[in-house]
Amino acid sequence: MTPGQKHLPFAAGTRIMGAGILWKKEETGSYMETREVLEQVRSGVLSVEEAEKYFRKQPFVELGYAKLDSHREIRSGFPEVIYCSGKPDAYLVSIYQKMYAANGEAFGTRADRHQYEAVKAVIPEIVYDEISRILKIEKNSRKRMGRIAVCTAGTADIPVAEEAAQTAEYFGSCVERVYDVGVSGLHRLLSRLDVIQSANCVVAVAGMEGALASVIGGLVNHPVIAVPTSIGYGASMHGLSALLTMINSCANGVAVVNIDNGYGAGYLATQINRMAVEN
Repeated sequence: MTPGQKHLPFAAGTRIMGAGILWKKEETGSYMETREVLEQVRSGVLSVEEAEKYFRKQPFVELGYAKLDSHREIRSGFPEVIYCSGKPDAYLVSIYQKMYAANGEAFGTRADRHQYEAVKAVIPEIVYDEISRILKIEKNSRKRMGRIAVCTAGTADIPVAEEAAQTAEYFGSCVERVYDVGVSGLHRLLSRLDVIQSANCVVAVAGMEGALASVIGGLVNHPVIAVPTSIGYGASMHGLSALLTMINSCANGVAVVNIDNGYGAGYLATQINRMAVEN
């Protein structure tokens, strides 16, 4: 403590976790907001050293079967997302309840209709999209910025593309969808080239031979995120053929995520879009 520094007057329900980590257990169960910590530093209630410890650590909500990372948005700029597939109903419902109570919204991927019905029983406002398999409840006040173009080679690639598009929209990006513009009919892609070239980032989703990402990479001056899908006949090897094509692309500025990983592409595209808008 510096000379004259006051001890933090903890409110009822406040605990010290670990090395001076502040956990403010309020009615919502949420942690102290970043601005609140900074305001207390400015007012002299909290020392710089105490605040530094708070931000360095990673608070979480202990549920026994899960540890909800309530500090993730402070560290990375994005809240934690729920991977629904494989989670027992009771665990999944509880996780959604906790995250919704703390943040007023929650976002999950790879959910099925049974899981949707289970969560809907306790959160009636929850929304499920059959195509992307996204299960979410979000604030209506969210503002979207910039532009991301999400393109698919074929209609069969749309479920993965929608996972990418809806992820980016949830995180605050404007998304233009350009679907079924694969290389077997290149004129279809060229007819939407103005939209694609004006985007801050392009997500190219393709199965089979996966050539779409290379074609787009040669036509734009912004990053391209290639997403191989498991769409295709036998020798496509459940997306491995498209993955190898994209990794070996001769076009510059093409990055590749895992097979069918629309969420990862949407997340990365949003990071790029945010940087473009800020600059």
